[in-house]
Amino acid sequence: MLDTAIILAGGFGTRLQSVVKDLPKPMAPVNGKPFLEYVLKYCASNGITKCILSVGYKAETVQNYFGDKFLNIDLKYCVEEKPLGTGGAIKASMKIADSEEVLILNGDTFFDVPVFEMYLLHKKNNSDLSIALKPMKNFDRYGIVIIEKDFFISGFEEKSFRTEGNINGGVYIANKKIMNHFPSLEIFSFEKDFLETKIGEVKMNGFVFDNYFIDIGIPKDYQKAQNEFIRFAY
Repeated sequence: MLDTAIILAGGFGTRLQSVVKDLPKPMAPVNGKPFLEYVLKYCASNGITKCILSVGYKAETVQNYFGDKFLNIDLKYCVEEKPLGTGGAIKASMKIADSEEVLILNGDTFFDVPVFEMYLLHKKNNSDLSIALKPMKNFDRYGIVIIEKDFFISGFEEKSFRTEGNINGGVYIANKKIMNHFPSLEIFSFEKDFLETKIGEVKMNGFVFDNYFIDIGIPKDYQKAQNEFIRFAY
């Protein structure tokens, strides 16, 4: 069973500086609680009991708030001494993960994916890496993921205005053996330097979930979260 998560929580939150100063982006308060707390509650409600928090900018803020346990989740920290990019952060965190399969999440997005259902699809399709996809309409902020009828991911397309498409929702289930295909670099982008370059080499599947999704990376959506997160009583 899937019991371990890696959460990328080292972001600077550059675009949020006008509303949230001197905090890692995942620690931005939403209704009086850090955004990351909602992500961890989501993990707990989906059967996760071990979590590695990849932290960098003001790492002590996260460590001091959450300590080594939150609800029923044992917490470990993978501290970046310098920014490693999403790929470098995942690579470093995977090295200290005990489990062969891990859930990977972004600490500044919330996608209410049913993890057990996604895990069953991951196993049924013998995936090396599964990506939760969010269907969207009339957007230009995200690129899209192209999937075939057998859930096989055949491509990633750059940001542009689209009337509809499936975006990468930032929720992954990965077998640790994908590390064999990571760049030898210490610093790299998971999206650009791994996902987009390893299609066909790594078995990637995309599963569409039309569940609640929000990315607090810009002030408009950060303010939106203040109103919408009242619904989440994990």
